Amino acid sequence: MSGTLYGVGLGPGAPDLITLRAARLIEAARVVAYPTLAGGASFARSIAAELIAPDAREIAMDVPMTVERAPAQAAYDAGAAQIAEALEAGEDVVCLCEGDPFFYGSFMYLFARLADRHRVEIVPGVTSLTAAAAAARRPLAARNERLTVLPGPLPEAELRARIEGAESVAIMKLGRHFPKVRAVIDSLGLTSHATYVERATLEAEIVRPLSEAPDTAPYFSMIILTKGADPWL
Repeated sequence: MSGTLYGVGLGPGAPDLITLRAARLIEAARVVAYPTLAGGASFARSIAAELIAPDAREIAMDVPMTVERAPAQAAYDAGAAQIAEALEAGEDVVCLCEGDPFFYGSFMYLFARLADRHRVEIVPGVTSLTAAAAAARRPLAARNERLTVLPGPLPEAELRARIEGAESVAIMKLGRHFPKVRAVIDSLGLTSHATYVERATLEAEIVRPLSEAPDTAPYFSMIILTKGADPWL
């Protein structure tokens, strides 16, 4: 019989935020798959490292972070082929995913390639969005408030329009787009309403008002912006 593919959310980085269900699956896994970045170490694997059995077979998928989609798609094709081979041999495969598999998670690309042929189960994880809100001590939404989640790579005009029309905003994937995002927020007069969070839950975590944020930001950073009075008070 074909094995089962488990897409397992690991949370935002702190190993003790891995759910009990995810931990049990990882500890029992005989085959573990995970993405790596440009041939480097895998952040996903580092989160779960203490749970992976020494004799587990590992499938590392080197996914390049480029503007062009073709190289990444080719990497997911190759990874899906290796995972499918294990599944067809009757082995279960646990695929590690930072955060939550279906919230900007790379696992969704494997799901699209394999779910029509193999049994797939999704194990949700703590998202970077909720982890950053906790670190910033800023509730994301209350009562009938709307929460808008925006990716930093959006064009400047679209960012401006969406922030203007929102009540509570989380802007993710800052990286090289941070200066643009920061300038848009400043031009809207909302800098005093914004909190910058970098590497939430990790030892290197930084939480500051946006006005005091560093000049550069890594990919794993976020801005939380709430307008007006706090509706939960």
